[in-house]
Amino acid sequence: MNSTQAWVSYLSKIELPVLATTLRRIDELTDSSNSTVNELANVILNDAQLTSQVLRLSNTVFYNQTRTQVSTVSRAITLIGFDSVKSMAISSLLVDTLLEKNDRPHLLRCLARAIHAAVQARCLLPKRNEQALEEVFIGALLMNIGELAFWSCETDQAIELEALLQQDEPALEAQKKVLHTTFTEITRGLVDAWSLGPFIREVVSSGKANSVASSLVRHSVEMARLSENGWSGREMDEVLEKIARDIGENPATVRDQLKVNAGEAAKVAVSLGIPQVTELMPGNQSGGKAAKVDAPAVDARLQLAILQDLTRSLTEKPDINEVCQLVVEGIHRAVGMQRVVLLMGDRSGTRLVPRKLGGKGTDGWRDHLAINRDGTGVLGKLLPHSASAVYLPDKRPEAVPYDRWLTRVPALVGSLKANGRLVGLFYADNAANDYQPSEEQLSAFNHLVQNAQLCITLLATKN
Repeated sequence: MNSTQAWVSYLSKIELPVLATTLRRIDELTDSSNSTVNELANVILNDAQLTSQVLRLSNTVFYNQTRTQVSTVSRAITLIGFDSVKSMAISSLLVDTLLEKNDRPHLLRCLARAIHAAVQARCLLPKRNEQALEEVFIGALLMNIGELAFWSCETDQAIELEALLQQDEPALEAQKKVLHTTFTEITRGLVDAWSLGPFIREVVSSGKANSVASSLVRHSVEMARLSENGWSGREMDEVLEKIARDIGENPATVRDQLKVNAGEAAKVAVSLGIPQVTELMPGNQSGGKAAKVDAPAVDARLQLAILQDLTRSLTEKPDINEVCQLVVEGIHRAVGMQRVVLLMGDRSGTRLVPRKLGGKGTDGWRDHLAINRDGTGVLGKLLPHSASAVYLPDKRPEAVPYDRWLTRVPALVGSLKANGRLVGLFYADNAANDYQPSEEQLSAFNHLVQNAQLCITLLATKN
């Protein structure tokens, strides 16, 4: 591939066709008539992970300042607004699709910059009607879509460009040498090919910005890049003056506001399910070592709703499949764990194998994941010594060939027993996120697992 158009075609048709199509569909929904609201809701509801992320974002202060609990997509659109939910869907879809393909450091850094810039632009915009707010948010998020798309793909050119950048070769020269074009040109091509709309086309164009909004987006993206080296310096001072002109404030006030907004950007990243990128945002680095990210808070209201469903199921007619599905969903959505699996005994009776899965990155488990009941093997250490526990990895855990995170990251584990014999295991982790599950998460996890145990006990009693 040696031209802009070749890269645009490759990324659109080979690597990211579903992302391209879905972004186009969502972006085309531009009015809030009943039919369009239904179309947006259907796009979101067709993807369980997207639904979960949108509902999680809908309950954050960033989008929902009334703090009214939102539990359905249609309610989110009604309460928070069509354009806000549309922007949540785009940001969630972008993050999930790209990280599902890759989690290389360059992609994480680009995502950190994009989210930081998007939050800054939204918070700084003087005219605060909903459509304008979400327009600048998405504009900043997608201003470097070419670079984001490139780093999500496992290509020879990505490996070659990584090597050049590690040797401190100037970024633009390195891009031209390896790609025979630049990320900026690829972005412009993708914006046209994916029909991402006139505002984003204006933002990424080579001409002068035609509005305060597009100027603010460009300067917010530039500021997000510079802020990785701190809030001071000649280049930072210059971009602060530009932002100050955009919004009619003085540079000192802008600098103070940017620091506050950066904290908000970190919270949005956590809500999007990628707390690891907060380490790359300004204010989260100390002595070269990233600040520790706290585990997300348990969604108490959602947990209560799921527990009520479990109680109803157990009272009416215990169904182990229904109960365990509710528990998996509760661990994923209410407890806040990205990957969840319920393992049950196989036909041989010697191993536990996947019965129910939840969250992204678990597809490969269905065919490969198996834990010996007697605790032997690489994964035997995951078996808890008590009913529920936090698993903490060894300093040098053995690698699992089909999953880079199993045994290597903290996790929640909970056992199921029938007549004193181990029959099942709930396992939940957060993949690349290195935070340890909190006591609150362990308590909520244990509460859910106990319901599955109660169902097994009730069925064993009836038999």
